[in-house]
Amino acid sequence: MREDYVKAKKQADKALRKAASEGRYPYLTSLDSFLPNYMTLAKVPVGVKDIPIRMIAGTVTESRQNAFTWNFLPTLRYYTEFGQKWSTLYDAQQAEGIHDPIKCFEYLNRFYVLEGNKRVSVLSYCGARSIAADITRILPIKSDDIDIRVYYEFLDYYKVTQLYGIVFSKPGCYARLATLYGRDLTEPWPIETVEDLRSDFNRFSDAYDAKGGENLRISAGDAFLIYLGFYHRQSLQEDTRSSIEKKIGLIWNELLSAENEENAALLDTPDTSRKGNILTNLFNPVYTKEQPLRVAFLYSRPPKTSRWLYGHELGRNELNQTYEGVVDAICFDDCNTEEKLDAAFDAAAADLDEVVFTTSPDMMDASKRAAIRYPNMKILNCSIDLMSSAVRTYYPKMYEAKLIMGALAASYAEDHRIGYVADYPLNGNIANINAFAIGAAMIDPEVRILLKWSGIKNSRWEEEFNEQAIGVISGPDLIRPDEASRKYGVYKRLADGTIRNIAAPLWNWGQFYIQIVDTILDASWNNRENISKEQAINYWFGFSSGAINVILSQNISYYSRKMAYLFQQGIENGTINPFCGELRSQTGLIQDAGGGSQLTNDQIIHMNWLNDNIIGSLPDPSQLTDTIHSTMERSGVQGIPSAEEQK
Repeated sequence: MREDYVKAKKQADKALRKAASEGRYPYLTSLDSFLPNYMTLAKVPVGVKDIPIRMIAGTVTESRQNAFTWNFLPTLRYYTEFGQKWSTLYDAQQAEGIHDPIKCFEYLNRFYVLEGNKRVSVLSYCGARSIAADITRILPIKSDDIDIRVYYEFLDYYKVTQLYGIVFSKPGCYARLATLYGRDLTEPWPIETVEDLRSDFNRFSDAYDAKGGENLRISAGDAFLIYLGFYHRQSLQEDTRSSIEKKIGLIWNELLSAENEENAALLDTPDTSRKGNILTNLFNPVYTKEQPLRVAFLYSRPPKTSRWLYGHELGRNELNQTYEGVVDAICFDDCNTEEKLDAAFDAAAADLDEVVFTTSPDMMDASKRAAIRYPNMKILNCSIDLMSSAVRTYYPKMYEAKLIMGALAASYAEDHRIGYVADYPLNGNIANINAFAIGAAMIDPEVRILLKWSGIKNSRWEEEFNEQAIGVISGPDLIRPDEASRKYGVYKRLADGTIRNIAAPLWNWGQFYIQIVDTILDASWNNRENISKEQAINYWFGFSSGAINVILSQNISYYSRKMAYLFQQGIENGTINPFCGELRSQTGLIQDAGGGSQLTNDQIIHMNWLNDNIIGSLPDPSQLTDTIHSTMERSGVQGIPSAEEQK
């Protein structure tokens, strides 16, 4: 009908003016214009599928661009052949519906129309959610580009679900989504699960758009995954639309934080100003032995059975001893399921605990759920990369200590070989390995680091080092109280089998916790300048804070002690940085020596390469023990090259 075309044209004129005022290109994007070589790339016929109209990004040829606005509204006058055909098609849609599929190319999870632009325009104007399309997929050349990596993860997801519509911006998200639905990216999903996901996402995205989500820079898929981090997915099937919108409102700061993730605050030095706002101090509780600051620690199992948790337990004890009753820190040590974690938070709230530390990355979702239930509770999660405005995170800058450990190890390795055992390829852990290797090479340019993993299935790292007659080894950082051994830190195995310790890293959790708790006691918790309430905060403390250190054995010479001291002084004053200047991986140059260049914090945290003097490779996730899978999904290194690619 003429009236509807005129109405659509008015909407188009408004869209053109809005785009112009915002400095955006107002017409359709064309595949020709930004991917001129698309015909030379590999293609896969997908067949006819229903695709979301909102994922249609443009047209194939430049000649069709200006006939439509960027959102497929018609721009030409009614008294043109185009206008007449559009109106006729609209009438057909109103009478019996449009059934013929369009033809399109799919590239990087977006669609470009080859035939059927007017059909898309009419259905979009009518408010349709999807359209039938005969799809040809264009495969981009594989690379380390984030968009390419995410797309190839989408292809794995598509193979098991056959679903379009959910788009993510970061690697690892499709695997995370699969886990939330009790599936993986290798076996086809049951049709019931696929339909549950489709329904859940549609219900969420409708509410998200109604709350203004379309105005955020993150995708609806990114927001969906954030939502599922706070609320159980079953609630999407049970809640009303208004209830879902209300829940989205409660996590709006979290969505803004994700939108501005590059502005997350990575605090690598404690706040020593302790000025405290006068009004804040006035209304801040005064803690005493009679009314202490109550703190809770959540452990997955008893600390005596875990090197990692034992270190946190020592930190909890130091916290209690330091404040002599003004701080009362307790622990819950059987929090190994989502239900038990939720129950522990409820118990902590009932105990009036104001601060809760969760000691593993896989506790983050439960931490975020608790942040919604208990908005006045200060919750912190021990991780380095799970940024959240609702839950602060903390982790030591251990690569600083590892640089010194590597230098010490090289000074005692007579055959230019050092064994290094790591547990899992988590974010931040690869920086530890590389810093160790760089520190060793600074003392002995011929040194080689033989890397083994204790966290892989059927690991034999100790036997393998014995078979290779490796004399100097960097073993586990920590000891287990129920399994005492001298084989930790850097040690030397003598000819008679005796173990002689050289040095060990100190994860000084007590100092870490004291410095965080101090900000609550003196009302400076929110005292950092230029940090907004929607900004994620991570404490990443190193030598300068006392959160880490290196324990030197009495067996080493005073020259070795002097070297360690000078290294530490250089690290603290910024004159020594393992990731400054030229860096070379096993496969080539990472960074040249010019201009005083150095890796950013983000590049250090998310390393997925090994230094050129390391013999070994990063393990494929399938090689790792089952107990680490949930932690790897939350905080594991993404984009690990295959063993062949690492050679």
